[in-house]
Amino acid sequence: MKALIAGAGRLGTQIAQVLSAAQNEVILVEQDDERLHEVSALPRVRLVAGDACDPALLEHAGGLTCDLIISTTGRDEDNLVISLIAKRQFDVGRVVARVNDAENAWLFDQRWGVDVAVPAATPLISLIEEATGATDTVALLRLSKAGVEVIETAITERSRAAGHLLGEIALPNGTVVATVVRNGRPTVPQPAMRLLPGDELLLVSHEATEQEIHAAFQ
Repeated sequence: MKALIAGAGRLGTQIAQVLSAAQNEVILVEQDDERLHEVSALPRVRLVAGDACDPALLEHAGGLTCDLIISTTGRDEDNLVISLIAKRQFDVGRVVARVNDAENAWLFDQRWGVDVAVPAATPLISLIEEATGATDTVALLRLSKAGVEVIETAITERSRAAGHLLGEIALPNGTVVATVVRNGRPTVPQPAMRLLPGDELLLVSHEATEQEIHAAFQ
């Protein structure tokens, strides 16, 4: 599957990480240069600088050949414009848009090209499931077609990984850390990140069991 994600914020980054880990072709569009730099370490994700509301930019990024376009910017008006371009101009099969202000939810429907509207207050895992379409990609935290599992583990005071650098943790084969959620904010994992009690990790694996992953951190 080829997916284009507009907006490299919390939701956009998480979806990009999960989809790329499942061997999908992922393009992430962001107009903030500082934010682009922050996510530059994302593996197997092509970054494009620019305004996704610009049809020419979207076309240049690959929108015409995408199976899925997801608009996750922090502005509802931008998400609606991007959705309309994706559906009406590019005829994308599945268009997903984030709803930042609940009062605007009524706008996010087929009239604006939106197939799936994702409320911003939805829990992280549910956001990823709903945005990508559980029946054809994540499938209730299990990417069964690709043989990939998405597993969560939390760091506590008693966890063996507490206080250690992420790069020091010996992960099972075929496993990557997709994100570390700290104080409610997801961050791009770096080897030099020191794991703290309260951290929540989202991992993707096509080989390890949930027990093996938990054992690496607990």
